[in-house]
Amino acid sequence: MGSEALHEPKQRPAEGSLAGFESLEKLLKAYVPADKLREVTRVLHGFNQGLIQNSIKAPTTAPYHDQQQAIFKRVRKLINAAGEAGVKILCLQEAWPMPFAFCTREKQWLEFAEPADSGPSVRLCMELAKRHNMVIVSSILERDEQHGDTIWNTAVVIGNNGNVIGKHRKNHIPRVGDFNESTYYLEGNTGHPVFETVYGKIAINICYGRHHPLNWMAFGLNGAEIVFNPSATVGELSEPMWSIEARNAAIANNYYVAGINRVGTEHFPNQFTSGDGAPAHSAFGHFYGSSYVAAPDASRTPSLARNKDGLLIADLDLNLNRQVKDKWCFQMTGRHNLYAKFLNDYIQLDFQPQIIRDPSLQSRQ
Repeated sequence: MGSEALHEPKQRPAEGSLAGFESLEKLLKAYVPADKLREVTRVLHGFNQGLIQNSIKAPTTAPYHDQQQAIFKRVRKLINAAGEAGVKILCLQEAWPMPFAFCTREKQWLEFAEPADSGPSVRLCMELAKRHNMVIVSSILERDEQHGDTIWNTAVVIGNNGNVIGKHRKNHIPRVGDFNESTYYLEGNTGHPVFETVYGKIAINICYGRHHPLNWMAFGLNGAEIVFNPSATVGELSEPMWSIEARNAAIANNYYVAGINRVGTEHFPNQFTSGDGAPAHSAFGHFYGSSYVAAPDASRTPSLARNKDGLLIADLDLNLNRQVKDKWCFQMTGRHNLYAKFLNDYIQLDFQPQIIRDPSLQSRQ
């Protein structure tokens, strides 16, 4: 090598570049080991999260297999659209592979129940999760074949490699209106698990659990960064609460909350009653969709429509969780020991409420 080559000036980075690279992403790819790059990128930029709400696609009088295949066809298209848009974690609505038939109290709808590790909807989501490098939360009617064919309302978490990471069973079962779910399954037995995925730590608070603040809190104390609330709820009952509850949970627990509600009105072959003296009817009511995402800083996305299928994509920065924690110090000031003592006292048979009575009330009697 000649002396001229030794003293040749280095090429200057192009104007406007970042240390000679066109973008931060290209710089990171050049210097960060491949096995670390995904986590570094997640921390820096966050990721796209997706929610899908959909109506049923065949009449409830059709054969069960045909009903399910019609839903699969529609949801497959929506999941593929999410994958093409770069969604990394996707959640489907409660009991998405079937009509929400629990209002009827008819047991034939258990034909839609499936194993949580190998059922038809689980296999579909495994295939699509692997194809799109995506985590999918799939809410199903589970048949537990290892425990006497017990039925559960279950969310299956499927990893980006097409593997089943785990499952969570619904903690709170409604006993209001036409929500006759306890005819089919009871409260879950899986606690408040948080699933650590390649994109973040997620939890699932299924439907009616959103009305229970301690349910939200437990997922947060277990380290959730995003809590999904796959739901099936109707306008006359809960719509005034819908836009409030996810935001409240996100604020109080310093994590993101995604509320997903099914959409449409589902009519069933046989009429049923509600036990309130009203005439028998064949429809539960209108599932009003309106899925949205709430952030820990009290911001939120717009909602999807009340009457249309939809895919909502939100760009999340998980760093916001810690920033809001540091600002508000909810966890530090929470007094969990005080609440724990109170709750332990409350569940005792000899519990007495802490009421301080005005002494003057006695003299007036």
